[in-house]
Amino acid sequence: MQVPCSFEFFPPKTEAGINKLKHEQALLASAKPEFFTVTYGAGGSTRDTTLDAVLSTRRHTGISTAPHLSCIGDEPEDIAQLLKTYQDNGIDRLIALRGDLPSGMGLGRGTLKYAADLVRFIREQTGDHFHICVAAYPEVHPEANSGNADLLNFKAKVDAGADSAITQYFYCADAYADFMDRSQALGIDIPIVPGIMPILNYQKLMRFSTACGADIPRWLSKRLEDLADDEPSLLAFGKDVVAELCQQLL
Repeated sequence: MQVPCSFEFFPPKTEAGINKLKHEQALLASAKPEFFTVTYGAGGSTRDTTLDAVLSTRRHTGISTAPHLSCIGDEPEDIAQLLKTYQDNGIDRLIALRGDLPSGMGLGRGTLKYAADLVRFIREQTGDHFHICVAAYPEVHPEANSGNADLLNFKAKVDAGADSAITQYFYCADAYADFMDRSQALGIDIPIVPGIMPILNYQKLMRFSTACGADIPRWLSKRLEDLADDEPSLLAFGKDVVAELCQQLL
């Protein structure tokens, strides 16, 4: 069975990074993903490198490539110009996000403060040109006031015109199942794709998970802690954990 999937890249910062990205793209293209995505730095800090990576990825692989686009730190006219650039270059998918707040920045700058605002703006500017994907949080966004408030925020993005969603990564299939049930109870019927994070480095995973609100079950964190200094064993164990999670989801 061919399982539909996508892969996410970070825009490279160096020549070595560009070459490595091309190598990884060639490997992952063999899995015949529906699309690739390229992330977007806080406050639009990687705008140009994201654009370059999106265009080069599509050119080198022939696979549809979706840029992440966030509204924090960007004025509407700048976003409108970027949307036109993507349209002119044949890009027809976007991952629409509020975006991370750069250090010291609040939500006061710009008129588009939330992802739902951005989705609505994209629709106003471009109609149905883009397939718009948004983020979903089975374990609740770390800045949300409550689980119900976070779910209503997700519905606002769907009502604004989102076509699909990709979840924050998780390691408990029950969290995803519960989120799907609660979403369907609210009448949300767009595809909600599980986000899957490979386990490659214990320290980085724990740091990133703390920042984004992804729960690492205690048994898993303890096993990863034990293997932190044994990279081959950690990679093998992590592969088994993530493969088992994917099997449960399937």
